[in-house]
Amino acid sequence: MITSIVLIKTSVDQIPEIAEKIAALEGVSEVYSVTGAHDLIAMVRVARHDDLADVIPGRISKVPGVASTETHIAFRTYSQHDLEAAFAIGLDA
Repeated sequence: MITSIVLIKTSVDQIPEIAEKIAALEGVSEVYSVTGAHDLIAMVRVARHDDLADVIPGRISKVPGVASTETHIAFRTYSQHDLEAAFAIGLDA
């Protein structure tokens, strides 16, 4: 699974509506409304690198109100949830 973090600038008067449209797209797992230089952050999870082109420029960038995107591809994922699950292996509840 390939994970991308997509920083999105939008029309500020339409952030909730744009976020909902992006969240409904195939390949997008979460969308966060954030403070700072960007308005939204979308988490994109796909099986192949080629799928990123379908999701990010092919779908996200075409949502009306999206002004620009900046994509970061994750090399590795570190998660507290993953660590807790690994330590719990073999333990009876």
